[in-house]
Amino acid sequence: MPVTLKDIAQKVGYSVTTVSRALTGYDDVAESTRQIILKVADELDYHPNITARRLRKQSTDTIGIVVPTYRTRFGDPFFSDFLAGVGNKAVEHGFDLLVSTHPPGAGELDVYKRMVMEQRVDGMIVITTRPQDERIIYLIEQGFPFVAFGRSDLEMDFAYLDVDGEAGMRQATQHLIDLGHRRIAYISAPFDLMYAHHRLQGHKETLSDNDVPFDESLMVIGDLMERSGSALARELLTRNKRPSAIMACNDWMASGVIGAVRELGMTVGRDVAVVGFDDVPLARLTHPQLTTVRQPAYDAGWRVCEMLISSLQGDALEEPHLILQPQLIVRESCGAPASQKK
Repeated sequence: MPVTLKDIAQKVGYSVTTVSRALTGYDDVAESTRQIILKVADELDYHPNITARRLRKQSTDTIGIVVPTYRTRFGDPFFSDFLAGVGNKAVEHGFDLLVSTHPPGAGELDVYKRMVMEQRVDGMIVITTRPQDERIIYLIEQGFPFVAFGRSDLEMDFAYLDVDGEAGMRQATQHLIDLGHRRIAYISAPFDLMYAHHRLQGHKETLSDNDVPFDESLMVIGDLMERSGSALARELLTRNKRPSAIMACNDWMASGVIGAVRELGMTVGRDVAVVGFDDVPLARLTHPQLTTVRQPAYDAGWRVCEMLISSLQGDALEEPHLILQPQLIVRESCGAPASQKK
C-alpha cells in the first residue's frame, strides 16, 4: 500500500494538514517541524499523489506536442534532438511532456482539439508550421497557451521561435556558387510547410545576387523521404543537360540523392555536388559525408519550452518572436570546385 499523509501524521504526531503544508512548502510551518516531517516522509518512502494534486490546482503540469509521422517513419529525425531539448527543459520545471503522433493533413486538428477540450495539457508546442495554419488559428481562438516552432503567414500575433531557413539556404547556395556551380538543382520540401517558402527564397535571392538565373526546370518538390530524393535525383541526372550540383531541403532527401548519384556510376563531390539541410546524424554516415546546414535543434526545443513555461507561469515574454541562426557545415559531398563553369 502506498504511504499516505495520514501515515506520516501518525508517525510524527502532527495533523494531516500540517504535514501537507510542510511537504508543499508553505511558510507558516516552522522549519524545525518541516525538517522532522521531511525526514519521516523520506524514511517511509512517501510519494505524493500527483493526480490529486493536479486536480486541486486545476492544472496538469503537462505540455503537449504533436509530432508528424510520414508513412512508416516516426516524424523527422531532426525532432529527436528537438524533443530532447523540450523534455529536459520541461522536467527542470516539473512538467511532463505528452507526445502524440499523427500524419499531416485530415484529422490532425482533431488531436489538438482533444488535448484542449479534454484538458490533457496546460499548453502546447506547435511544430512544422504552415501557411494559414489552422492549428494556430484554433489555439488563438480558444485562448489556449502555445508557442510555435516556426512562423506562419497569418495576420495574427503569436509567440514563436524559428530557425532562419532563408539565411541557411543562402549560405549553402553561396558555397556552391563559390565552387563554380551554375546549374544547381533544388529539391524543395512540400509548400504546405512554411519553412519551404523561406528556404526557397534564400536560394533564389542568392542566385540573383550572383547573377545566376533561377531555372524553374531545375526545381522539383520532394516528400522529405530518402526514396523521394533518390527518384528525383535520377530524373535530374539523366537529362541531356544535367545539373552539376543538387541541393535538398532536408538530409534524408539528400542521402537519397547521394545513393542515386552512385547508382548512376557517378562520383559524389566530383561529378555532382550534394547539399542537405538539418545536419541530422545521418549526414555524418553517408559516403561521402554530407555538406549540410546545421539547425540548433536541441537549443530550439529547450528555448521553445522555456517560452511556453514562462507564459504558463504568467510571465510576459521579453522576446516573443525569436529567430535562431543556422550554420553551414562543409564536408566531402561538395568536393572540389565544379568542372562546369559559367
